[in-house]
Amino acid sequence: MKAQPTILAFDTSAAHCAAALLWGDGQIAARQEDMSRGQGERLMGLLEEVLQQEGFAWSDLDAIAVGVGPGNFTGIRIAVSAARGLALGLGIPVISVSNFEIMRGPNSVTDLHGQLVSLPAPRGTNYIQVFDGGKAARAPQHIAVGSETEPALDLRGVTDVIGEHAADISMLNARTAQSSAIPAMEREIHEVPGTMVRIATDKWLAGQVDGTRPAPLYVRPADAAPPRDKPPVILP
Repeated sequence: MKAQPTILAFDTSAAHCAAALLWGDGQIAARQEDMSRGQGERLMGLLEEVLQQEGFAWSDLDAIAVGVGPGNFTGIRIAVSAARGLALGLGIPVISVSNFEIMRGPNSVTDLHGQLVSLPAPRGTNYIQVFDGGKAARAPQHIAVGSETEPALDLRGVTDVIGEHAADISMLNARTAQSSAIPAMEREIHEVPGTMVRIATDKWLAGQVDGTRPAPLYVRPADAAPPRDKPPVILP
């Protein structure tokens, strides 16, 4: 592997179309356009613009990075399908980056603390996942803090809680596990494309690129109402 790869990252898991290019000694060009619909039509044009703006061609890329969620079901499928197609056509690997990792920040791979990361989910609920040693240590969960049947959380080895409703989740653990509250830090996701491409680069440098195809990280089933736009087909 090259010491410093050239990576194009993109994400459509929320109401945006985001892309970032990292190359050289860590130079980054990032773009994010807010939109509630139309990511499928806009994505490839945005990627072309980011590459051309910095004088790169598709053949210059060492890897693709893609946001796999959790988030909007159709949006995730758009980005994952595009990443699979580009990787196949260019003969380069895809690096999956989750929103849990983006919430942890650009040092997600090198931060070895045991952390519970919380993301906003529909109707005031949360997606949570535990990280340890710079990697996801358990499967993600969908929880409802303050519900009549609060879940009991297994936070052994967790030193802090970060993300949305971090303080409430820490107190939930204290109530259900009858232990002291874990330090909590409320945080929101910012600078999605730039953070994602930095995480992908750290994964590349840490040898965490295994050549597997990216897969959507959904956590919860889709709502009963069908999406307005027909999602792209993801082959097995």
